[in-house]
Amino acid sequence: MNLFNQITKPLVMGILNVTPDSFSDGGKFSEVATAVIQAQLMVNQSVDIIDIGGESTRPNSKSVSAAEQIKRVVPVIKAIRKQVSSSVAISIDTTLSIVAEAALNAGATIINDISAGLQDDAIFTLAAERNVPIILMHIQGNPQTMQEAPYYDDVVAEVKNHLQERIECALSMGVAKHNIGIDVGIGFGKRREDNLALLAHLEEFVALGYPVLLGTSRKRFMGSLCQVDEPQELVTATAVTTALGVMQGVQLFRVHDVLENKQAVDVAWAIKT
Repeated sequence: MNLFNQITKPLVMGILNVTPDSFSDGGKFSEVATAVIQAQLMVNQSVDIIDIGGESTRPNSKSVSAAEQIKRVVPVIKAIRKQVSSSVAISIDTTLSIVAEAALNAGATIINDISAGLQDDAIFTLAAERNVPIILMHIQGNPQTMQEAPYYDDVVAEVKNHLQERIECALSMGVAKHNIGIDVGIGFGKRREDNLALLAHLEEFVALGYPVLLGTSRKRFMGSLCQVDEPQELVTATAVTTALGVMQGVQLFRVHDVLENKQAVDVAWAIKT
């Protein structure tokens, strides 16, 4: 199945961090049993994709070895495939080809790489050989450094140019065009004004001709706008960006709160169509 070729209505990707230190839900789903319960909840809420990550990418997070990532994600993927659903799409959130390969072998069907192949370009070879979709994200720096005074002269143009370069690299290494998705990287090496500019011009990224994934869920820049400190208080704000994204042609939404964002997609899509 080629998921990206079959998108007719925007899809909701539910976040399942099997990590102890993710910014919003660290430690909540680090055990297989709790991860499976959360996965089942998302399936009950009509999630389209479950995105599983074994390494936090919040600002100043520490890198995690491939072996540790595999130890965290593979049992969860296998359990979801066995106990929850054999048909729901599962993406593996990693920058390392060895982790992605282990996840695909366990039952994942999509690769979600925040480094867009810059950390390990063998991930492109893997995506090509396995004929699976891969999402390429823009990040300035890395999670350890990305929020140390990020700066852009023209954030929309610079992010677009970067993504086009990474797309060309993926294509040159054999990844099929229909298997490529892109992500502007909200919050990844961006100031508040950069995030807002990108959100205001998502249609320019949609116009590149690849499915666009939007990941604003519970992000700190919205908290500064809404005068709240807790990520969990930003569910409504996230749903607003989801609706705005639908109206601009975004096709994939990576969120913590599936039910609320699914409603935002349904209403916005009905208006748009």
